[in-house]
Amino acid sequence: MTTPANLRIDSTLIRYSDAYTEQQRLVKLRQSNDIPDFVWLLQHPPVYTYGRSAGTDDSDLQYLLWDEEKRKANGIELFETDRGGDITYHGPGQIVGYGIVDIQPRGSDIHRYLRDLEEVIIKTVESFGFTGERIAGRTGVWVKGAKVCAMGIRVSRWVTMHGFALNVNPNLSHFTGIVPCGIGDAPVTSLSLLCGRLVTIEEAHTPLIGALNEVFDWDFTPVPAFIEEQLV
Repeated sequence: MTTPANLRIDSTLIRYSDAYTEQQRLVKLRQSNDIPDFVWLLQHPPVYTYGRSAGTDDSDLQYLLWDEEKRKANGIELFETDRGGDITYHGPGQIVGYGIVDIQPRGSDIHRYLRDLEEVIIKTVESFGFTGERIAGRTGVWVKGAKVCAMGIRVSRWVTMHGFALNVNPNLSHFTGIVPCGIGDAPVTSLSLLCGRLVTIEEAHTPLIGALNEVFDWDFTPVPAFIEEQLV
């Protein structure tokens, strides 16, 4: 039996800080049951974000390789966030998926939720003819030993925020400014690199949304006007 959920897709770049603020508001609305589960697909301008386990400031981030001058030269912001995990990169050409999801109906199981997110990406990658893989002890999805999707979430009163970042056609050179997720022994890849051609964000949306519906049994409905009008 499917359950209703809201889906919002943004085609313009949204600053990470703005999206973070909106997520916090959506979490409160989900906790009070004013909205159903909410999935937000978007892209960010270039930004390095780091979670709780990474450190507290620039000098404490062992996996941040580029200094402020190099980051500015490449137009990359730095943002501390409250998700799990270490440092990662977001930028144009990457589908960032934020899930504002009440996981209580799914057994209040955080690990199950993460494995379900991985399954969504595995099914998406499969639609392009590749086998997505999990690696024991590491959250995310790999193809041929290279990471194609990073994940990190936060859960508050059983409602999630943050989510996944699927590399479709990002500037992969920006990943050289960090050790992605603190994992130095695995390269980063993208759907475009794997396919040997440009894969567009719009092309990747179709199988991704289909996989979200299949794995989570969601029936996506329009975002309510009172939410749509306030979103960035």
